[in-house]
Amino acid sequence: MTDQTPAAPGPDEAQPDDFPDDFPDDIDLDEDDYDTENEDEQDVGPPHPVNWYLLRADALEEEWYELNRWVETLRRTYGLPASVIPPFWHRHDELVWELSSLHVHWLCAYHPEQDGSAPFGWHRDFADARQRLREWVAASGTRLDRDRPTRQTTWPGEDPADPVEDVFVADRDRDFVDYVAAQVAERRAAEDAFFAGADPATGEVLG
Repeated sequence: MTDQTPAAPGPDEAQPDDFPDDFPDDIDLDEDDYDTENEDEQDVGPPHPVNWYLLRADALEEEWYELNRWVETLRRTYGLPASVIPPFWHRHDELVWELSSLHVHWLCAYHPEQDGSAPFGWHRDFADARQRLREWVAASGTRLDRDRPTRQTTWPGEDPADPVEDVFVADRDRDFVDYVAAQVAERRAAEDAFFAGADPATGEVLG
């Protein structure tokens, strides 16, 4: 004799008693209609270049920390010496722009919309970037445990450049945090002055 007893529902199957009394009987419970895992996610495509001059204060802080995390991963992944990526790269605009460009290039190369050969192209460009980084580091004079501003050439009619001196830095991470905080505060002050109609240089309200 065949057992016609219906199988017990699984733990994920809803029971009639689980629904309220006024629940519509004719509603179509299609699981595909209730897949909201990626409902609010939008594919924005590969990232655009970062223009550090135009970032608002909050975005500036976010970009600084994102770039710092990526550079830390990069130097450890490839065992890069301080002659390529020095600890105080954040204090040198030429290094920031080079590393930022390399970062965006990496994000684009490994974006899901890219083809399989894109990472190979990134590594080829990475070799060129390492050579440029060596040149920037050598020209700036920044070292493993100390730093100094990149020397500036004084053009005719300009005031003489400030003397360049080495500064010993004991804690690189603390130096980075303090430096970024100062950069963000300066950018925020400029924003506040702009929206207040003030001269960013003097703080004097115009008009």
